[in-house]
Amino acid sequence: MQYASTALVFFTIYTFFAAIRSRQAQERADLQGRLQKVLDWEEAAGAREAELSRPLSERLLAPVLQTVSDLASRLLPAKILASLEKKVQQTGRQGGLSPRDYLGLKLLSAIVIPLLVYLLLGRSSNLQTFALAAYAAVIAWRLPDMQLERIIRQRHALLEKSFPDALDLLTVSVEAGLGFDGAVAKVAEKSEGPVAEEFKRLLQEMRMGKLRKDALRDFSLRCGVEDIMIFTSTVIQAEQLGLNISSTLKTQAEQMRRKRRQRAEEKAMKVPVKMLIPMVIFIFPTIFIVLLGPAIIQIIENFAG
Repeated sequence: MQYASTALVFFTIYTFFAAIRSRQAQERADLQGRLQKVLDWEEAAGAREAELSRPLSERLLAPVLQTVSDLASRLLPAKILASLEKKVQQTGRQGGLSPRDYLGLKLLSAIVIPLLVYLLLGRSSNLQTFALAAYAAVIAWRLPDMQLERIIRQRHALLEKSFPDALDLLTVSVEAGLGFDGAVAKVAEKSEGPVAEEFKRLLQEMRMGKLRKDALRDFSLRCGVEDIMIFTSTVIQAEQLGLNISSTLKTQAEQMRRKRRQRAEEKAMKVPVKMLIPMVIFIFPTIFIVLLGPAIIQIIENFAG
């Protein structure tokens, strides 16, 4: 009887603690479930806030642009997209727009702008209105290309201006004992602007296993600058012929500095010619008025008297 009482007490205590543990586990599970719901809700709220924080124009125009880009890529010839790919590559991917996006912009602007011109002209159906709308469509089709060409010209100017300094640093690094890859890494580290970006991409491609000559060719195609094309072709040729890369780079650096100085002298020679136009239009008439004005007034008064 004593053993039965002891077993009953032990079973009662065990059942009590098991019930408490089960209740705690259930509460813990409920707490984790509630926490997961809160976290999911916070994640959804964060995504919603991030979406709402984007500009209204981007939220409205991005889906439209995506739809028009898909339509344009299916309807228009592939060579137009290939031409845009080359131009976008030379811009350094500024603006975050892909070639498909620019193709969609071309088609969208060629549709919307002529429609606005037609509406502004009173929706008349005469030949002049249709001619103006057609002219507006041609100009609108060219607008994204003009924007890309403007960005390319600005980037080419920066590349031509800063590339000789980067080439000097590359030459000094190679002459100091670094390999070509290490010298490119040093240039990418110490330089700024588009030259540094292109050298970083060149270094990344070589580290990923691309052949040096292929990486250099892609580097020159991305930049689209004559000086860089000459540099890459010379380095590739020197590597294939087994020439000394240090002397090759030194010669290239001297030529690049000389060409930059010649371009600066050429711009300086154009300044007097460019100054002549505003002088003839704005300055000379004012000088003539100041110098000849009193004499003309006296002559008029003498003839009148």
